[in-house]
Amino acid sequence: MHIINARLRNHEGLHELHLENGLIASIARQTEAPSLGPQDLDAGGNLVVPPFVEPHIHLDATLTAGEPRWNMSGTLFEGIECWGERKATITQEDTSTRARKTIQALAAHGIQHVRTHVDVTDPELTALKAMLEVRDQSRHLIDMQIVAFPQEGIESYRNGRELMEEAIRMGADVVGGIPHFEYTRDQGVSSVKFLMDLAERTGCLVDVHCDETDDPHSRFLEVLAEEARSRDMGARVTASHTTAMGSYDNAYCAKLFRLLGHSGISFVSCPTESIHLQGRFDTFPKRRGVTRVNELLEAGMNVCFGQDSIVDPWYPLGNGNILRVLEAGLHICHMLGYRNLQSALDLVTDNSAKAMNLGERYGLEPGRPANLLILSADSDYEVIRSQGLPLYSIRNGEVLMKRQMPVVEFGPQVG
Repeated sequence: MHIINARLRNHEGLHELHLENGLIASIARQTEAPSLGPQDLDAGGNLVVPPFVEPHIHLDATLTAGEPRWNMSGTLFEGIECWGERKATITQEDTSTRARKTIQALAAHGIQHVRTHVDVTDPELTALKAMLEVRDQSRHLIDMQIVAFPQEGIESYRNGRELMEEAIRMGADVVGGIPHFEYTRDQGVSSVKFLMDLAERTGCLVDVHCDETDDPHSRFLEVLAEEARSRDMGARVTASHTTAMGSYDNAYCAKLFRLLGHSGISFVSCPTESIHLQGRFDTFPKRRGVTRVNELLEAGMNVCFGQDSIVDPWYPLGNGNILRVLEAGLHICHMLGYRNLQSALDLVTDNSAKAMNLGERYGLEPGRPANLLILSADSDYEVIRSQGLPLYSIRNGEVLMKRQMPVVEFGPQVG
């Protein structure tokens, strides 16, 4: 397959891509209009980019909003309570059916790499068993990483450590945590040390729900970052949410950023969910409830955006479109300046791939998997402004998804 008239990010002019045997065979500057074969695609001057990446979602809880009741307060904590009630009724079939439906929605929006957190604070590990099957069944659509996520804590949940160990033995790829939800500060610190020990011993990646609160005294990020730095594991570690950073005073943050830079860890912000869940204990002014995204980026750290939830007890909306989250995140984080808009797609492509440690399995370079998107605009700015969805999703050199542009016709009275 050849793709012609492709515009590449950070490159001038049009390019031609040759895909062969599931790989990118070559990428060359287009000097003249090439002929179009029956299996070839014309990008029409639009951007061709690697697939969108979803670095943080909960597929085990997807499509459960209102079951058995709605989260009326809109808080993280009531969401956990609602999920605890729903979790008591889940089956493998129920979990698999909901997850597969959401995966199709993600794929339809150009996402080919997904990291899903799966609740393992369940003696039967029902959701994990289901998601391990879904991971295999969905390989034609996405590459999935599964996080062993202790929703109700490691130290504060009965047999929490044993369940984490078993989840990794069963095939989870990533070690998770939630230190701010443990009963005490000491338990939170202990949970971080345990999960880092587990990851170091097994070679797994790490992705921790860290300081997902407005509480400025929730400071487990410094613990996670120092564990990553001292073990030289930063490239394998992601801190998700870190919303408390938005409430830290600047003096502490200045000290913290030095450690974060040395640690080499990545960050995931889920801006639409965070602005919904956080600030709930404020009257006015109300906090936005997001981490310091732009400040982290300007300090040279790796930050990306995720959707977090799709129609579940924590967030009642969502449809799989990560461009919606990207646009909202740019607004929420005061990132609509010229420079931010020119590189906005980094937050849902390259930066996310780095957080997921995808390495040479991702990117537009010869020899890498022929996984890519043809977008419906010619620049980062225009993609954000138009909110245009991908026209084609190519996976392993074959068309996975194609989309017809909507046609709008006005009546004759419209001049």
